[in-house]
Amino acid sequence: MSHPEQSEPRILAIANQKGGVGKTTTAINLGTALAAVGETVLIIDLDPQGNASTGLGIARGPKQKSSYHVLIGEAELGEAIVESGIPRLHCVPSTMDLLGAELELANFERKTYRLADAIKRHQQAGAGPYSYILVDCPPSLNLLTINSLSAADAILVPLQCEFFALEGLSQLLKTVERVKTSLNPRLSIQGVVLTMFDRRNSLSEQVAVDVRSVLGDKVYQTVIPRNVRVSEAPSYGKPVLLYDNGCLGSQAYIKLASEIIRRERQLRAA
Repeated sequence: MSHPEQSEPRILAIANQKGGVGKTTTAINLGTALAAVGETVLIIDLDPQGNASTGLGIARGPKQKSSYHVLIGEAELGEAIVESGIPRLHCVPSTMDLLGAELELANFERKTYRLADAIKRHQQAGAGPYSYILVDCPPSLNLLTINSLSAADAILVPLQCEFFALEGLSQLLKTVERVKTSLNPRLSIQGVVLTMFDRRNSLSEQVAVDVRSVLGDKVYQTVIPRNVRVSEAPSYGKPVLLYDNGCLGSQAYIKLASEIIRRERQLRAA
């Protein structure tokens, strides 16, 4: 399922301004699932909490370069990339320094394109090559998220199956349109993935019906179930696919990776 003919990576921003919807869980487990089927993947952690880094078991050393250093120009992307311990999966970790990055970036030229420019320089240097770059965004529509959307080919939206799901989604979609109009005309919606889905709960089913009625085939067929193994895995510094490959959560992320690859193939064939 790998794409050796593809010289440039597909950059997917995993974003939702709501917290606790499964962005980081999706980033690390989707990245692992893509790597498992032969893709080469880079996860860029742009969340100051750094959960994507710790969820992959990456320890933060005092001299480790991070996404913060890349954004403010103190390091090139390649200097901040670390091995995840998973074949074909690398990570650019984050630090709490990102909390102040928005104020610092306000004084930079091309402040909304810092990440895009760093990725472009990395590609021009012949580094990589990655077939997918996944950017784990913070739970807000701030300058870090705008940097991600400005760099991305498409946005992947994890959406928790809860009452206010559609309300938050409409705000995010408006932001995507504004970014597409003013900053990044190629930005599209790769898809919306329903997370924390509980088939025993009628609300989950209703949210799924409502979201599909609004967004149609933009919503992935694969849903990510509520699964205790998915919740446990980060405390062991592992994606759930390594923690318990046979659980429902792991199988769902493998299916999601296959669905995303199919969509990408259809896009390239169109």
